[in-house]
Amino acid sequence: MKTDFAKTARIGRTLGLSVAMAALVSLTGASLAQTVPDDAMPKSNLNIPENLQVFGKVDPNIRKPTALVNGAVITGTDVDQRVALLVAARDLKLNPAEMAQYKLLITRQLIDETLQIQQAKTAEVKIAPDEITKTYDSIVARNFGKTPTDMRVYLRSIGSSERSLKRQIEAELSWNKYLRRKVDVNVGDEEVKAIIKKLTEAQGTTEYHVREIYLKADADRAQEVFNQAKQMMTSIQKREKGDDSFGYYARGFSNATTAATEGDLDWLSETQLSQLPPALVEAIKSMTPEHLAGPIEVPGGFSIIYLVETRKVGVADPLDATLTLKQVSVRFPEGISQTQADVRVTEFAKATQAIRGCGEVAKVAATLGAEVVDNASVQVKALPGALRDIMLKLQVGEASPPFGSVKDGIRTLVLCGRDEARGGNVPGMEQMRGQMENQRTNLRANQLLRDLRRDAIVEYR
Repeated sequence: MKTDFAKTARIGRTLGLSVAMAALVSLTGASLAQTVPDDAMPKSNLNIPENLQVFGKVDPNIRKPTALVNGAVITGTDVDQRVALLVAARDLKLNPAEMAQYKLLITRQLIDETLQIQQAKTAEVKIAPDEITKTYDSIVARNFGKTPTDMRVYLRSIGSSERSLKRQIEAELSWNKYLRRKVDVNVGDEEVKAIIKKLTEAQGTTEYHVREIYLKADADRAQEVFNQAKQMMTSIQKREKGDDSFGYYARGFSNATTAATEGDLDWLSETQLSQLPPALVEAIKSMTPEHLAGPIEVPGGFSIIYLVETRKVGVADPLDATLTLKQVSVRFPEGISQTQADVRVTEFAKATQAIRGCGEVAKVAATLGAEVVDNASVQVKALPGALRDIMLKLQVGEASPPFGSVKDGIRTLVLCGRDEARGGNVPGMEQMRGQMENQRTNLRANQLLRDLRRDAIVEYR
């Protein structure tokens, strides 16, 4: 069952739905891309005339009810049930045009899943029904805090079904098992040593985890696109499209190649950062984590930048420290006035600030009629930004200042213990080899899936 503490510790932009909420378009990792104008992009070998005439039109709001993928049927119900789960999980508020766009994305995902399952079966890769059920039950318990029976009721209440979620699980299990059997990646010792040497030489330098939305703008549309970017930033800050509003806009509107990874540029070294347009470099280096910047004028358009976090290469990050905490919380009676709440907050603060060690928490909580929640493994970086700085400054046994609201009640975190982050994050030989093999396996998986898409026979009826 989810607790208030779990909500407090959640990273805002993380969905935390494991297999069930995998990326809409693909399961690939983030690509490192640079925002560049059209004339700087590599030319394709397609012979497309500049002054072309289009005969007919495509209406993205018209969706055929059924797709046949190499003979396998994907129905409109399949699409609607998967969309319902996504919308409910992200608490999205979509207008009809946005909903139509999501249905197109989900249809493409279902086609990919069908191709993955078909290819695995062709290679005689079998996934037993009880393996799917076991994985499903684990995801339901871990990510939704529900029993299979409760989950069935929940899915039906939002217009989805167990079948939709289990189909995605089957696709991922089948594809992963197929890749393990068919993709053989070997990384030599010299390659591994060369990478470790580079990391060692880079120790102490800063890396930046960045996300971007790039909006292309011709000269005659510059002001219009600028205004559009400003509206997007306002919506992102208000989380109007769910917790990860940035990902929503990046996926649906960004003209950069990172749209497929929800705008994620991944970790950028100082060298990689210097390859971006100067205006972006200047903005990123002046930002603090979990903040937006923009619209920033870049060649060919405007960019919105979100700095997720920064880190020092090969240096222990204080945010990686693991905390043992007790949360003390009190809920306010319904209809309490702000004045009455302020009095309760003052009493709560006086009592909790007098705590001297976690051994006193239960006693103080009893006098306040408060609930106590224990958690023994919370990383500092998993806490909301405002709490991170506070917890880093606390000594063991001290309580944070009260926080909360009239609606959600008041709470404090008591620091019971701290396990400092280990110094140096340059991986060893085997760890680095594993990372490199995973990266190459992902690249090979992407190539295989592109081949399957190219050769597939897909009918829409």
